[in-house]
Amino acid sequence: MDISFLLNGESVVLRDVSPTRTALDWLREERGLRGTKEGCNEGDCGACTVMVTDARGSRAVNACILFLPQLHGKALRTVEGIAGPDGTAHPVQQAMVDHHGSQCGFCTPGFVVSMATAHLNGDTGHDDALAGNLCRCTGYAPIVRAAEAAASAPVPEWMSAEGNLLSDRAALASAPETAPETADALARLYEATPDATLVAGATDVGLWVTKQLRELDKVIFLHRCADLQQIDVSEEAIRIGAGVTMDRVLTLMKDHYPSYAEMLRRYGSAQVRAAATIGGNIANGSPIGDNPPALIALGATLHLRKGGTRRDMPIENFFLDYGKQDRQPGEFVEAVTIPRKADRLRVYKLSKRFDQDISAACGAFWIEVENDRVTEARIAFGGMAGTPKRAPHVEQALIGKPWTEDTVMAASREFDADYQPMSDMRASAGYRLEAARNMLIRYLIADLGVATDVRGVRA
Repeated sequence: MDISFLLNGESVVLRDVSPTRTALDWLREERGLRGTKEGCNEGDCGACTVMVTDARGSRAVNACILFLPQLHGKALRTVEGIAGPDGTAHPVQQAMVDHHGSQCGFCTPGFVVSMATAHLNGDTGHDDALAGNLCRCTGYAPIVRAAEAAASAPVPEWMSAEGNLLSDRAALASAPETAPETADALARLYEATPDATLVAGATDVGLWVTKQLRELDKVIFLHRCADLQQIDVSEEAIRIGAGVTMDRVLTLMKDHYPSYAEMLRRYGSAQVRAAATIGGNIANGSPIGDNPPALIALGATLHLRKGGTRRDMPIENFFLDYGKQDRQPGEFVEAVTIPRKADRLRVYKLSKRFDQDISAACGAFWIEVENDRVTEARIAFGGMAGTPKRAPHVEQALIGKPWTEDTVMAASREFDADYQPMSDMRASAGYRLEAARNMLIRYLIADLGVATDVRGVRA
């Protein structure tokens, strides 16, 4: 596979690139750019953070699970390219010095790239922007102070010119055959090679390579399929293309279903959300994926495609068993549609770390109430079964009943009939069931106007 991209402002052309060669390994081993560090090698620690720019703008991503072909036609900037060509320090670099934001220095390059990307984008949500960068020496206080101090400084010219450099390099636009540019081309290619691995953001597949050391002979990259990255909002529904990244879903849901958006804010890190796609999170069928419970509770419809044939299904029907989904060889997730209606959604994510952690249980609740009676209930959980799964017994125990504490307490006992969770390192089975019951009670209390957010409750 032949690819071309910009590296710190200079054109790079690579021939016969392995489809699963990571940007981190290539930068360190082939280019000698060792400021980009290898820490966890799974997208958790942020030591390998780099900045990627394309038509969507600039975003921080993890180089350890970024495959080189995903860079085709884009611009890559490493920590070595954050300072100016003449060595002038970027404002965030100077602020890190001034506010003593570095000790051992191993994590510092990743922090600097994350901070410079946020600075470029005018993002002053420093806690969120830096949640994917781990520091065990300095702690976050001086680093956040540095980010705050640099926020008002103008964006250096060498950073703001990245988009113009891309538009000047038309040669970067030609795509490899295994990186189709339309869903039609993808459908033809995947139907002809159904044993290929589809790669969108590589936040999951990347770990197959870095942790499981798997060899992937046939790979189809989806990141250039522009029509899979579309969002269509009508009066009745929101259709989200499978290639829409989770940072865009987060922004979208803030205006429609804020509780869903708040859960997504805790979904991985800024680096992960900038790469991960909603279609990938659904298609991998993980029982602890955080999107499916919310989508099930919303009554979403999943759209699948194989060649020229399309089919739709309620999203809960897609998950058949652990590791098994209703998807034929050569068939892929094309989009998901969410109905628009008055917001009754609440999503509760329970994890050991508040930010950037795998859920022990993730519950999504949609409960309609008219004249103080429950008229509709859709409840779904991740982490409670081998698949994302609804709670039909709990739902039926609510529908038609008064919206009261007695009803909720009686219905909560039905979780035992709906779920037989396992005990593992994240939580015991009993803890998960008790947490599910408490989430239903929390929904009622919040619906009555009582503060339930742990960050807002005060003694």
